[in-house]
Amino acid sequence: MNSSTEKTGDSPSLLASALARPDILGSALIGIVFLAAWQWLPGLMGVPRFIIPPASEVWKEFLYMIGREQLLMHFAVTLASVAAGFALGALTGMIIGYALGMSSTLEVVLSPYILALQIAPKVAFAPLFVMWFGFTVYPKILVAMLIVFFPVMVNVLGAVRTIDRDQINLARSFNATRAELFWKIEVPASMPPLFSGLRIAPTLAVIGVVVGELVGGNSGLGYLLVYGQGQANTPMVFVVILLLTLIGLIAYVAVVLVEARVLHYLPRRELAAA
Repeated sequence: MNSSTEKTGDSPSLLASALARPDILGSALIGIVFLAAWQWLPGLMGVPRFIIPPASEVWKEFLYMIGREQLLMHFAVTLASVAAGFALGALTGMIIGYALGMSSTLEVVLSPYILALQIAPKVAFAPLFVMWFGFTVYPKILVAMLIVFFPVMVNVLGAVRTIDRDQINLARSFNATRAELFWKIEVPASMPPLFSGLRIAPTLAVIGVVVGELVGGNSGLGYLLVYGQGQANTPMVFVVILLLTLIGLIAYVAVVLVEARVLHYLPRRELAAA
């Protein structure tokens, strides 16, 4: 009996503790003020509805697109492309970053080409990928992969290069192998900078996928963005922008949750700063 009352009493206590936090209340208040301003302020200022539609009209368009425009399917396509581009770009950046960090010769050989790849505008690669792979999912994944690759690689390379050499020499004095140096010292030391790069990467992956869908997509939210622009449907464009923001938030929160599990040994404040 007591246990059941305790269980039923958990949710109100959690809700009360959440409401007692000024940061949560402040964030909720800002959201309410923003929605109210979006709903009524453009009309009061005489802004036409086709330029900035009220929030209620965007909501109606969202419900319409779910039923008539296969919005959920396009959302899933873009979300899967972002996940694939993010995963491939982060994995490639980690591999190249660790390889360059462990071998100064390899860094001297490959750095000019990696730098040239980074300087080249990624948007320019999207039409090329469309010509190579057609109107498929591969061009947008490749563009996202290119954009994600460099910040992850730079963070990993910088972390490996700044490892205390005394730690390396001490491990070598105990006859540690190269693999043991990598897994016991270099990988743990590079985790905080790596996750700093991974926090930036989801937003870059969303940009890369949207660029690919704008150039040569036949599905996804970028395709709907072009379609809404062609129809002069401003509420549709707003719906797509909000959903793209939601995808970026989902990816970012996923990285933060993984970071909290992997870097659980760091203090909470230090983890947030990283």
